[in-house]
Amino acid sequence: MKISDGKVVSTAYTLYTLSPDDEFELVEEVADDEAMVYLAGHSGLPPKFEENLNGLSAGDTYNFEISPEDAFGEFYEDNVVDFSLDMFKIEDGKVPEGFLEPGNPIPFTNDDGAKIQGRVLEVLADKVIIDFNHPLAGKTLKFEGKIISVREASQEEMDHGHVHGPGGHHH
Repeated sequence: MKISDGKVVSTAYTLYTLSPDDEFELVEEVADDEAMVYLAGHSGLPPKFEENLNGLSAGDTYNFEISPEDAFGEFYEDNVVDFSLDMFKIEDGKVPEGFLEPGNPIPFTNDDGAKIQGRVLEVLADKVIIDFNHPLAGKTLKFEGKIISVREASQEEMDHGHVHGPGGHHH
């Protein structure tokens, strides 16, 4: 069975990003026994990722690159914002221990009430620098991997827009 919209795909992969020195650096390895499972056409993954896997079958391998604009977008300096340290203090006038560690995700609500997430870049004496770019924004991605399995999605999975069961969503 070949990968196409409406198929449940299980894949093991290694993800690299291109460094400023034009060398690929390891970001993540997902082994066969921890394979990523997604519903093709409904995954939320970059469309170019899915396009590169469409037509492959269980046992096939892949190796491709995706440009920043086709992956998680460009890095925008305007998405790096300074906030007053006081904003993160709770009732006792202190910031919860470990909350503002560099790399930590911090939930925010924008002016329209939408939930967004930023990452702590740096904590200074009076301010916190938060990055609202995707962690892989501005990066060229390289994927190497293999398809573990491909199956038809159930009607319930199609109705819900995600995979159920092992490796997927559990209700």
